[in-house]
Amino acid sequence: MKTYKLISVLFMAASIFFSCTHDDPYIVGPAGADGIDGVDGVDGVDGVDGTASCIGCHSNSTREPIYASYELSDHGSQTIMFTGQTLSEYTNEVGSFCVKCHTDQGYVEQLETGGVAAAADMPTRIDCNTCHDSHETFDFENDGQDYALRNAHAVVLDLGGATLDFGDASNNCISCHQPRNSYAIPEGAGDYEITSKRFGPHHGPQSTILEGILGAEIAGLTTYPAPGSATHRSGASCVSCHMDASEDITRGLHSWEPTETSCVTCHPTGAPMEADGFTEDMETLRALLDANGMFDEDGYYNEGVYSVELAQAAWNYKSLLEDKSDGVHNPGYVKALLSNSIEALQN
Repeated sequence: MKTYKLISVLFMAASIFFSCTHDDPYIVGPAGADGIDGVDGVDGVDGVDGTASCIGCHSNSTREPIYASYELSDHGSQTIMFTGQTLSEYTNEVGSFCVKCHTDQGYVEQLETGGVAAAADMPTRIDCNTCHDSHETFDFENDGQDYALRNAHAVVLDLGGATLDFGDASNNCISCHQPRNSYAIPEGAGDYEITSKRFGPHHGPQSTILEGILGAEIAGLTTYPAPGSATHRSGASCVSCHMDASEDITRGLHSWEPTETSCVTCHPTGAPMEADGFTEDMETLRALLDANGMFDEDGYYNEGVYSVELAQAAWNYKSLLEDKSDGVHNPGYVKALLSNSIEALQN
C-alpha cells in the first residue's frame, strides 16, 4: 500500500508541474514574424504538350483503322499458324524455323534469345505485341520514329549469312520475309539430291528477291542486275508500298495490300499487276520442269537426284512463285532468273 500511495503522489506532482508550465506540453510556442517574400522567377517559354507525340499514334482515331485493317490481313488471320497445339508439338511437327515466324511466342523468343525453346504454352497468333514492344527513344525529332518495333535494325539472313539493311521500319519485315535455311541453293556441276517435297526457299523470299540475291543464278544470255539496284529497293520500301496511309481499311495500313496512291507517284498510268512476260515465262518454266519429272500429282517436287541445272531451275521457280509479287518486286532480277533457267533447260 505504501508503494501505491507513493506512485499516486508522484503522478499528482507531475500533473501540477505540467499544468503550471503550459496547458498542453505538446504544442510549441507562437509563430514568429513572416519573412520577406523572395523575387519572382522568370516565366518559362510555352512548350508542346508532353503527350502530343504519343497521342499522334496512341489515340483511338489512329488505332481503330489499324486494328480493323489488321484483322483483314494474313498476319491477323489464323491461316498462317497452326492452332490448338503446344509450341513443343508445333516444333516437333514442322520444325523450330516455322515457330519463329508463325507464332507470337516463337517470334519474340527468337529475337530475344536467338533461338526457340518450344515452351509448353499454347501458341497464339501473330498480334500487335509480336512486332511492337517499347520505344528505344522518345526523341523522335532527332532519332526518328521507331514505332516501338522489336527489330528495326539490319538482319543477318538465315540462308547464306548475308546482312540486309533496308534502313527503316522495313527491317522488321526481313525477319520473316526471307528464305529458310533448310535447303542449300544448288550450285556447281554434277548432281543435286532433292530430299523433300518442300524443296525451295519456302514462303518468304520477298526481301531477297527485292534485294536481287539468293536466286540460283544460272549463267545465260540475260545479265543479272547488281544487288540492291532495283527501283523498288532503292526508291521505295516495304513500308512505303505496303503500309501507306489509307481511308480504305482493305488497302495500306496494316492490311499490307498496296494502295493506288503508293504506286502512282512512280507509275502515273497505273501500277503494273506483274512484270512483263512473267506469267508466260513461269508457265514455260513449269512445263519444262514437269517434262523432267519434277512435280508429283499435288504439285510438290518429287524427291530424287537431278542435274544441278534442273535443281537450280526448280529453286528459281519456287522462289518466284513464293515471292507472290509476280515479278514486280524486282523485274530485272526476276527476268534474268526466268530467262536463264528456261535457256538452260531448253539446251
